[in-house]
Amino acid sequence: MRQTVTNARRIVVKVGSSSLTTASGGLDAARLGALVEALTAADLAGKQIILVSSGAIAAGLAPLSLPRRPRDLATQQAAASVGQGLLMHAYTAAFAAHGRTVGQVLLTVDDVTRRSHYRNARRTLQRLLDLGVVPIVNENDTVATSEIRFGDNDRLAALVAALVEADLLILLSDVDGLYTGDPALPGSTRIDLVRGEDDLDGVAIGSAGKAGLGTGGMVTKVQAARIANGAGIHVVLTSAPQAPAALSGAEVGTLFTAQVVRASARLFWLAHATEARGRLFLDPGAVAAVVDRRKSLLPAGITGVDGAFSAGDPVDLVDEAGKPVARGLVNYDALELPGLLGRSTVELAASLGPAYEREVVHRDDLVLL
Repeated sequence: MRQTVTNARRIVVKVGSSSLTTASGGLDAARLGALVEALTAADLAGKQIILVSSGAIAAGLAPLSLPRRPRDLATQQAAASVGQGLLMHAYTAAFAAHGRTVGQVLLTVDDVTRRSHYRNARRTLQRLLDLGVVPIVNENDTVATSEIRFGDNDRLAALVAALVEADLLILLSDVDGLYTGDPALPGSTRIDLVRGEDDLDGVAIGSAGKAGLGTGGMVTKVQAARIANGAGIHVVLTSAPQAPAALSGAEVGTLFTAQVVRASARLFWLAHATEARGRLFLDPGAVAAVVDRRKSLLPAGITGVDGAFSAGDPVDLVDEAGKPVARGLVNYDALELPGLLGRSTVELAASLGPAYEREVVHRDDLVLL
């Protein structure tokens, strides 16, 4: 038995579309029911379960008479709109049969990077758990734009695990673990334990190609495991039919062990879930202040501005060579900043008013890259 699993109290479980749906689209009631039974058993054993479930777009294919997953964004969003309701209806009925209540939580990147949104998302998930509700999380595909992309829900699951300070993340896939090569080829063996990057030397993880109804692959699973491990969370990668064994601590699948202390969940979201809307070029003194002394970024240390962004957006802080050294949430619009560069906050406050006596990026909204 794996002690790291049996000791885990709060567990995030991610399941992909291909583990919930038929080959032609539509939900597979038997597969979904088996997963819910395994999660309920863990819940009854005193674990807190958060489910990150793909399947909204796939579930919407059959009702819309779509033969395959659409490629254009508008049709993906239409399928998600139809399928999300069907997915939640199926989960609600399946969990209710075991006396459990579920709650839907649809997230976008802004929900957990902007400070006020992040606090609300975290508070909502915590309150659902306090009330004995099983939160079912998905990307808000109906209104998302760049968020609908390859492998997003694997990463989403890792980031949700950091958000709720989970002890364990279980990634359920079509494959029962990480193999040294293609599992279909002779000579490939399953890797039981990954303690760090050295254990992945020589492992053919594959490419990030799309297949079938899902959008994930082994590449995104390993990337998600790295993100979670970086937040101090252990990860088990296995197949959906192995979910009961994985949740009970049996040595199935591949265990990725965390080797670091838990980091700030919101800053993990900032580093791994956002795309920079622009760049701020820093002089050497500002780089040293931000990186070495963990100070806030002030206008005096900025030499240039690139991109179109608004206050509250993520931006990369780069050195004179253009290398990103940090990412942070900026307090000014891109159009405001050029007139502030190289000037002290005292000078700005005197000439423009007290509202300008503030940091461009506060250290609490900044993560080193």
